[in-house]
Amino acid sequence: MMPNLTTPVLTSQMPFQIDFASGIVSMGSCFADEIGRRLQESDFHVECNPFGALYNPASMASALRRLIEDRPIDQNDLVKHEGLWHSWHHHGSFSHPTPGATLTACNSRIHRAHQALKEANVLMLTFGTAWVFELGGQCVVANCHKLPPDNFVRRRMAVEEIVALWQPLLQELETYYPALNIIFSVSPIRHLADGAHGNQLSKSTLMLAIDELITHHTSRNIFYFPSYEIVLDELRDYRYFDEKMTHPTPLAVDIVWERFQHATMPPGIRQQAHFNMKQHKQEKHIPLHQ
Repeated sequence: MMPNLTTPVLTSQMPFQIDFASGIVSMGSCFADEIGRRLQESDFHVECNPFGALYNPASMASALRRLIEDRPIDQNDLVKHEGLWHSWHHHGSFSHPTPGATLTACNSRIHRAHQALKEANVLMLTFGTAWVFELGGQCVVANCHKLPPDNFVRRRMAVEEIVALWQPLLQELETYYPALNIIFSVSPIRHLADGAHGNQLSKSTLMLAIDELITHHTSRNIFYFPSYEIVLDELRDYRYFDEKMTHPTPLAVDIVWERFQHATMPPGIRQQAHFNMKQHKQEKHIPLHQ
């Protein structure tokens, strides 16, 4: 009898199921981009990271509230640095040489995602890190846009702080969108600037906060998907990480994607999603000789 060489992470079937009529909004770290891209390539209706990749729970809460209210940003939310105008609430992919172009890029996505959220059946939220950067020691920014470090105060959020921020937001979501199912997860991307111990403290903070939110929320429409545990506890091998040993490889993401499908989709939808993605890859392929 062969020994068991892994510690499998159980992924229970969610009490709801996703199909091609489902509306999905995905927000969070660049790992959320990876899963969101696979959903898009499988022809699901998904609005993925309307602010670009967001990593900390404070920035994600601020972004989600802005989506609920359909509240645009204005020029006071921008900063000019190295020839580009950046939004403190957005990833650098929204930055442009003029403030008008940046505002148009940001606000068009905010409005589009607001409409998508109103029609969504599923909201996926992927926390990346508990560390935040506060501009002038006051407001948390989504991205530092390579400004000098002395503009910011860096600190790690506490579990209680994350819970206090998200509890009223979840109640608000339940009020406005009672049929919305919410899936929390923690990104398996390792943030090693503070060392392995610092990374574990950050990820543990996120997990404890999510568990507190799920345990004490009155609704039964909030769930946890163990993407972090699948990569770090089950796969548990550096062959599943890139050369910097921080980001999961495409193979690792594919494994998480497959487990996510099994947790949220019936067999027929999984089969069709696989076919759709295969077709998408074939359409993207450019022959060397025509």
